[in-house]
Amino acid sequence: MAPLPARLLRLSLLSLLPFSLLPGAAEAEAPRLALPLDCQPGRDCFLQNYVDHAPGPDAQDFTCGPLSYDDHRGTDFALPSLAAMEAGVQVRAAAPGIVTGRRDGMIDRLYAPDEDARIDGRDCGNGVVIDHGAGWVTQYCHMRQGSVVVREGQEVTAGTPLGLVGLSGRSQFPHLHLSVRKDGADVDPFAPDGAETCGPRGAPLWSEPLDYVPGGLISLGFLDALPDFAQVRAGSATRASLPSDAPALVLWAFAFGVRQGDVLRLDIRAPDGPWQSQDFTLDRTQAQLFRATGKRLRQPLPPGLYTGRAALIRDGEILSQRTGAVQIRAD
Repeated sequence: MAPLPARLLRLSLLSLLPFSLLPGAAEAEAPRLALPLDCQPGRDCFLQNYVDHAPGPDAQDFTCGPLSYDDHRGTDFALPSLAAMEAGVQVRAAAPGIVTGRRDGMIDRLYAPDEDARIDGRDCGNGVVIDHGAGWVTQYCHMRQGSVVVREGQEVTAGTPLGLVGLSGRSQFPHLHLSVRKDGADVDPFAPDGAETCGPRGAPLWSEPLDYVPGGLISLGFLDALPDFAQVRAGSATRASLPSDAPALVLWAFAFGVRQGDVLRLDIRAPDGPWQSQDFTLDRTQAQLFRATGKRLRQPLPPGLYTGRAALIRDGEILSQRTGAVQIRAD
């Protein structure tokens, strides 16, 4: 899935809500930022996009990698599926401060270009703005409808619940977009002094180390048919068990940050040994994609536990891998 054009995805960050500086705030060091949502990166969330550091219409993250899009002004913490969003993932204040703006009530729905009138400049969707003093502000976007639990003027500490991750505003996947600004200027928390060279400049603002992951596997699963992308993104394309007379056995894998030349390897093992294996050499750089392998079944499968493994390989090295299993039932 390639990113949408920048004119469709650009967040109107300053138009979300007004904010004001704390009265009499003195100059101070940058706030130390905690993880702004209740998840474990690499397990049940992942970083999809970073701040764009490329001049002009191109896009690159602070490492000169492709995990950004034109004029992207924040960091996107993505959930693996719509099902994960519906289960509820809490958004938390990244640092102490005062809530200076909030919005709630916008619906959670995948953005399409014909919905510009509905969004009407409210690209951030449901969100919260927190003033940390000395010109430092954080903004939390695309929160779930009806979930915002803080009020304007409320004092918060790092970790205070703000609401839930959602799909409101101009968003094509469930995620939290976090923007950081100093005196109105965008700041990349991974490279607060800019990134004219490939790599961080200045100490990252995170209170605990937050690794840059240049792509990886989001999820995988077994199904009795080839799923479509909507099913994979929704989290509805996985079965824990299948009957032995299923029409097919299919293993799929969902990945992010893939690059041209990467290899996605899918392997299925039957209880008695290898059953199916396929390598996909990826022909272009994409934000997200899925691939699947398997067989149509002309006769029932022997019952037992069938395991699957997906590996994303870059320059001959395994970048990311996941495993899963499906029970083939005798009935």
